[in-house]
Amino acid sequence: MKTVLLIIRWVVGLLFIFSGLIKANDPLGLSYKMQEFFEVWGLHGFDDYTLALSMIMNVFEVVAGVAVIIGWRMRLFSWLLLLLIIFFTFLTGYALFSGKIKTCGCFGDCLPLTPAQSFAKDIFLLVLILVLFAYSKKIKSALRPAVASVILVVVTAATVFGQAHVLKHLPFVDCLPYKKGNNLIEQMKTPADAVPDSLSIVFIYKKNGRQMEFDQANFPADFDSTYEYVDRKDKVVKKGNGRVAKILDFSLQTFSGNDTTQAVFAQPGKYIMVLAKDMNNTGDWSAGFARISKAAQQKNIPVMLVTAAGEKAQAIFPTATIVKCDATVIKTAARVVPTYFIMQGATVLEKTSYVDEEKITSQINALK
Repeated sequence: MKTVLLIIRWVVGLLFIFSGLIKANDPLGLSYKMQEFFEVWGLHGFDDYTLALSMIMNVFEVVAGVAVIIGWRMRLFSWLLLLLIIFFTFLTGYALFSGKIKTCGCFGDCLPLTPAQSFAKDIFLLVLILVLFAYSKKIKSALRPAVASVILVVVTAATVFGQAHVLKHLPFVDCLPYKKGNNLIEQMKTPADAVPDSLSIVFIYKKNGRQMEFDQANFPADFDSTYEYVDRKDKVVKKGNGRVAKILDFSLQTFSGNDTTQAVFAQPGKYIMVLAKDMNNTGDWSAGFARISKAAQQKNIPVMLVTAAGEKAQAIFPTATIVKCDATVIKTAARVVPTYFIMQGATVLEKTSYVDEEKITSQINALK
């Protein structure tokens, strides 16, 4: 049994470490996923706390994984892991059976899982953790308490520091479709093997106080003006394979509302898009934006500011070229406000946080 418990500890520990680290690579991504759950449940008051919650959860997953592997205070951590996996199983089960959440975000954007895969993973972990919980008193750490404590403190500090770093400098590993090297037009194309859901329109009408439903192929023979329209809904007749374009809604618009996406992508030479979903903290980056714009101008490289707050941006940066884009799209493409995209056509040549101004200037000077 000792060998079995050791194997289970390593499996559970490594899975939690992997899960925590892959989400710590992009804590904002997890916070957006939390907001999606809260929105479905109508708990909008929690939106301001999702980033802090995601960072705490990521740290705990990594620390708990290490603690399980070294066998430190197993009674405590078996309880904590059991409560956590029950919570995760509820979330993935809700995503699977409600159909309201497309992905649970268990492994972030780097390893997207379907709700069914996420739920199966959590059931598997639940069984393993129940075994650890049942035999927790028999598991003893080979490390002295002081050594184990130091290891966990170092792991905690490293995970916290890593998350603080990516919140300023972008994720270590960019798993988004807007990453360096990607062609955004290609990312917007629907896969050739995509099979969409087959839908049937169901109409809801009322007649003589009785409500009835029927589809477009089965209208009542006596259908006339005595039928009172109530509602209509789409019913999935046959589920598709879920394959969709990786980028669904990227659109650049002028102030007059015209779509200028293709015109931007079609411009000759290299150019810079500065993505900033809002203008809330421009004091942190406006001076750098001016310096970078000047460096780009010397190389005849156009710079455009892409934001959801177009009018406010125009007031702050009256001489800048500004185009509008949806805030949700921008926060998906650019985790840091603002993020600089050096582009060639629709291809992302470089993607850099405003914090790394010297790096951006060097990238511009290296362009030919």
